[in-house]
Amino acid sequence: MSQYVIEGGRRLEGELQIEGSKNAVLPIIAATLLNEDITYIKNCPKIVDVKIMIEILEQLGCNIKWQDQTLIIDTRHLTTYVLNESLVKKMRSSIILLGALMGRCGEAQISQPGGCQLGARPIDLHLNALQKMNVDISEVDGMIYCNTVHLQGATINLKFPSVGATENIMLAATRSEGTTIIHNAAREPEIVDLQEFLVACGAKITGAGTSTIYIQGVKKLRGVVYQVIPDRIIAGTYLVAAAMTRGHVILNGISSNHLEATTSNLEMMGCQMVKEEKRIILSCPQELKGVNIITEPYPGFPTDMQSQMMVLLCTCKEPTYIKENLFEARFKIVDELKKMGAAIEVKDCIAYIKEYRKLTGTTICAKDLRGGAALVLAGLIAQGETTVQHIEHIERGYQNIVKDLSSLGAQIKERK
Repeated sequence: MSQYVIEGGRRLEGELQIEGSKNAVLPIIAATLLNEDITYIKNCPKIVDVKIMIEILEQLGCNIKWQDQTLIIDTRHLTTYVLNESLVKKMRSSIILLGALMGRCGEAQISQPGGCQLGARPIDLHLNALQKMNVDISEVDGMIYCNTVHLQGATINLKFPSVGATENIMLAATRSEGTTIIHNAAREPEIVDLQEFLVACGAKITGAGTSTIYIQGVKKLRGVVYQVIPDRIIAGTYLVAAAMTRGHVILNGISSNHLEATTSNLEMMGCQMVKEEKRIILSCPQELKGVNIITEPYPGFPTDMQSQMMVLLCTCKEPTYIKENLFEARFKIVDELKKMGAAIEVKDCIAYIKEYRKLTGTTICAKDLRGGAALVLAGLIAQGETTVQHIEHIERGYQNIVKDLSSLGAQIKERK
């Protein structure tokens, strides 16, 4: 099994181009099922989750190929609406195929999705919304069966601004009859990107980026050439990596507006930032101030950046805390950081970083995507050698983490 080996103590400095967004491209790939045509997705990251999504679509009958960083998807000839159970269980985001298949076929069969185990992540919001759109749903032995005579637009009030549920409703509603209104919709940039893609294909959608989204169903969509937005979580990860090594980085191709919650906290800690439309520059002094972090839905501080920020707070002199409001199992990283010497105590949904302690390299284990990336960052500042195992979690969302960090001066390599 492959692992990352990191020699700590190197200051990061240099320039990077940020790759396409994992959380934006997965629903866009699902959305190609709606257009019954050929789609070209530019700036598509070659990560494990994209590879799984490709396998799922191929199993449905799609023809897919790569052309450099462009993914070409031909969805003209589906052969089934039954999703492969073993593939679905590999990735939580596979649930968004449900709305796309309902829009395309009026039928779908899917198992409960898998992915990172971050605690209770029920799909009730997804299913309840589809039921309001005239979908009959039954579940037998973990398999979910959905069918409809015709999809009907509806007004849907989400109890929580779930990204996945918002995406599923948008996908199903795009080819429904009538108008769908989503209240308390998720507001993430990835939702906006999905709207922009669907509109380019001929959909009638407005409001993405606000709490209310309007979808007027259409009968047909067309294929397009579309470039996915850069990955704000990867950008945030590298900004935090530079900050914790007291370095200097330039990130190109990333919208600073998408990272406001992360960059504002870095600025409060003492980092110097230059934020431009498509570029962010960070310089970091030797001493950083501690801040307290509370995760919230966008535009609040993203849960996907919480683990990385925890490692950064371990480099501050004063005590701090992180309150996790979204996923109760997001603190799996704590036990691994304790192996490295961190002074962290978890009580209920709050992790207290009690005091500054120098981290020491050891063998640690990635247990989820973002926590795994954060452990790589911990290795950058630890004394001696750090070995990060189970890197398959990290490769679900980072195409070139070893290459990227190495280009900035990190001493990191993959060992087979």
